[in-house]
Amino acid sequence: MNIHSIYKPILTFYRRKRIRIFYRLNHIGPESRILDVGGNMFFWNLALREGLPPPRQIVIANMHKPYEPLPGHVMWLISDARKMPFQDKQFDVVFSNSVIEHVGGSDSQREMASEIRRVGKSHWVQTPDPRFPIEPHYLTPFIHWIPFTQRKRFLRNGTVWGLISRPTDAEIDRMLNEIRLIHESEFRLFFPESRIIVERFCGWPKAPVATQTPPD
Repeated sequence: MNIHSIYKPILTFYRRKRIRIFYRLNHIGPESRILDVGGNMFFWNLALREGLPPPRQIVIANMHKPYEPLPGHVMWLISDARKMPFQDKQFDVVFSNSVIEHVGGSDSQREMASEIRRVGKSHWVQTPDPRFPIEPHYLTPFIHWIPFTQRKRFLRNGTVWGLISRPTDAEIDRMLNEIRLIHESEFRLFFPESRIIVERFCGWPKAPVATQTPPD
């Protein structure tokens, strides 16, 4: 079994609702020009399956190469989210889904947020909420509530990710150094002009979303 075979049904379930809200609040239509920071084609293929109109242009900025062919209206650019090669307000909407928690410490996250606000007329940025009891990257409850200095010894044999992936010590260190969940209060500081929507599941805060409505 591959960890992604577990992730995909969960991602699809939550993102079907999320994509409809994103389209509605950001007025996405056939003339929209969108920058997707750190994404891939999963979200946009899902939008098509949901019957939503494809935007005029999608630029995906990612540190990795695409793993599937791209349609004509999609361009892929290898880029660091903390310093992107775009002009101010170049895109109608900057979209980023579960990425900002992967760029390292708070300074890097603040830099990414600043770039998103710079290059987009509006934005939609989602990240997992550390108050939710299940940590989504490890698919395991409460692991993110263990002090950081003690967390490493639980990852290989105490998480779903570890039991399925059997990571090396180097891979465990990479995950620990890469992922930093962001509390809502800090997230609001990263996006001071934004409306913060908090997705909930059974009353638990699951994910804050920083969104800014496009100008008329």
